[in-house]
This record gives sequence, C-alpha cells and structure tokens, in this order.
Amino acid sequence: MLSIIIPSRCDEFLQKTIDDLIAKAEGEVEVIVVLDGYWPVTPIKQHPKVRVIHHGMQHDSKGMRTSINMGMALAKGDFVMKIDEHCIVDQGYDLKLIKDCEPNWVVIPRRYRLDIEIWGILNDGRSPVDYNYLAYPYQRYHDQTCGLHGEEWKRADRTDVLIDDTVSCQGSCYFTSKKWWFEAIGPMDDENYGPFTHEAQEVSLKSIFSGGKTKVNKKTWYAHMHKGKTGKKYGFSNAQYKKHGELKEKGRLFCIDHWLYTKDYPNYDFDKLYAEYGPWPGWSPNWREDLIRDKKIENEKQNGIS
Repeated sequence: MLSIIIPSRCDEFLQKTIDDLIAKAEGEVEVIVVLDGYWPVTPIKQHPKVRVIHHGMQHDSKGMRTSINMGMALAKGDFVMKIDEHCIVDQGYDLKLIKDCEPNWVVIPRRYRLDIEIWGILNDGRSPVDYNYLAYPYQRYHDQTCGLHGEEWKRADRTDVLIDDTVSCQGSCYFTSKKWWFEAIGPMDDENYGPFTHEAQEVSLKSIFSGGKTKVNKKTWYAHMHKGKTGKKYGFSNAQYKKHGELKEKGRLFCIDHWLYTKDYPNYDFDKLYAEYGPWPGWSPNWREDLIRDKKIENEKQNGIS
C-alpha cells in the first residue's frame, strides 16, 4: 500500500487534490491529511481511504516539517509519498512509482504546472521539469534569496533516460519506501532548518549521502499549482507559513554549511557528488576556493564589516 501525506495550511484546493489522488490510484492507497493549525471551511469529505489529523487547537501551526513527520509516523503503507495540497497526478501514478523504486531510492515524478482555472496541465509552451541542480550558494552576497536551492535544469542530452539521477527537486512531491524514509531521512529536522525551508535538499541529499539515490521518474507525472498570475489570483504564497518566517534565514544558512561541510553521513562526499552530477550552472572549476572566499565575504557583510 502507498500512504500519501498532505501537510495542509489552506483548504481551497485540498479536497480536489484528495479526490484526484484517490480517483487515479490503481492500487491500494491511503491519504493522510495533516491540518496545520486550521479547520477547513468546508469539512473534508469522509472516505474510507482518507484520514484527517490535526495538531490541536485552532491557529496552532506547528509547521510543514512537523506535519510531514506526524503523517509519516501514522503511515500504514510499505511506500510513502508527500505531496502538496494543490496538485493533480497521472493515472496509475501509484503503481508506476512502486514499479520503478529501489529500496534505497527517493523518486520524484516528472513535474508539470497545474492550471487552477481548468484543473489540468498548463499548456504554455514550456517543457515539464525533470531535473534540479544545486545552486551556487553565494551568487549574490547577503541576499536571502540565494542559497543551496534546487534550480530547474534543462538537460536535452538526457531526454531518453526515463529513470535518471538528480540531486534535488522542488519539494512538492516525492516518493520512497517507508523503510528508507525512517532509515535515512525522517524525522525531518525542524530544529536546524526551521518548519519550512529547504525541504527538498534535506530529503534528496540525506538519501544520496546515506548510500541511496534520488531519482526522477519520467514515466509518470504530477502537476503542481503554477504560482504565476494564477497563483497570485488565489492568494497562495509561502506567507501561509509567515509565522515561521523568522526561522527561514537560519535554515538557509544551516543548509549551506551542513551540506558543503558535514561529516554526519556514511557516504558523505560533496566533491564526489559534484564530480558525478556536475558541472552545475553558476559553479566555477575552482568552486572550493570560491566557497572559502565567498563565505568570508558573506560573513563580513553580515557582521557589518566593510
């Protein structure tokens, strides 16, 4: 069975997402919705495959990571998938993901953009997203939008490789075995990252440096709400986690230092990771030397030293 975890802060498209997941599953699934500090305006429809849990009191938001951890702890399936509350999926997505998942893999389906107006794939001429690379963390000094983020990577040379390696993702959907989740990934670390930021890097890199892989599966897909004009129209933004915003910078800085220098994982070797998966846009051939220089400049700027 596949257990699907939906951490939820807004119910506008939650029921439609739940309905889509159930309607298009071809195997046994359960959907675990974790309501993070709110109750839906319209109660979630009762269904034997849906479980709804809540942190407790109204407005008691614990954050995304705690919500994911809670859902994973209750999962009954041999496989688990986290997905956002404004998504649609491919017909038979569950069996397609299960078929092509090794015991120590995290798998990300191909990602399309969801057009909320038609509740279908947005056809705007852009290709789907298959790969993400890790952005160079100091592209601009003292800029909180920079960091070790997952950036979209177009790789025309890999078009025919249907199951392929990647190092990161958007974070809106990922799939793995429950055993691998608890051996290598979970529970998610909200002490260092905070409740929201850099989810994709935590999941993807924990899998890789614990001796596993992070893969993209182009044989199946999901579509995530496009956050352009449509997303703004419906008022969606990360401001739903505004309460935790002060912790975002802490998480950004932790992510940079942790993954570039940590020794906490049995297969950790960032230089080897770069050699195998790179070169990545924005990283120079002398990136190790660049990091030493740029981190020093960044620290000086943060401390007010000109």
